[in-house]
Amino acid sequence: QVQLVQSGGGLVQPGGSLRLSCAASGYTFSSYAMRWYRQAPGKERELVADISRSGLTINYAGSVKGRFTISRDNAKNTVYLQMNSLKPEDTAVYYCYLRMGWSTDYWGQGTQVTVSS
Repeated sequence: QVQLVQSGGGLVQPGGSLRLSCAASGYTFSSYAMRWYRQAPGKERELVADISRSGLTINYAGSVKGRFTISRDNAKNTVYLQMNSLKPEDTAVYYCYLRMGWSTDYWGQGTQVTVSS
């Protein structure tokens, strides 16, 4: 079955960096685009970044553009989110996401990122 297992995250000071990983299994990883979402306390879940199957097409939310980098390694079935210059407002639970077909969604288990001094 499809599994998305996240790692990384934690507590970091403002201006610091973290890298999140999402290891996929149970399907042909290179055949699907991937996304990262985040949800801050009291807020709706928002799309942070997405990456095409090949990794050649990438999009970012305006709030993270220039600071975050999404990438994927199709040989390792893993998608990454490198987060630099972190701000307190980046504090949230981060999720990797996969959509198959028209309406089948899969989510990673979520990873807490806390940016605080």
